[in-house]
Amino acid sequence: MPTYNYACNACNHRFEAVQRITDAPLSECPECHQQALRKLISASGIVFKGGGWSRSGGSREKENSPPPVCGTGTCPSCALD
Repeated sequence: MPTYNYACNACNHRFEAVQRITDAPLSECPECHQQALRKLISASGIVFKGGGWSRSGGSREKENSPPPVCGTGTCPSCALD
């Protein structure tokens, strides 16, 4: 479930609330009990799981593996030998 940030317009109290997306926004401040809450816009917490999320554009397997060698002497890898 997502976490939403709220702030009270009356007392300036700020807090987080874990709610379902379909839940109605909160309206009563837990500090001053006024009907003056507003939902704040905040950055989302996206988590990328699994391989392939490298900034360099390559994976670690490619960086650590030796270059392919075909043995014919015609490919760039063989020309380096």
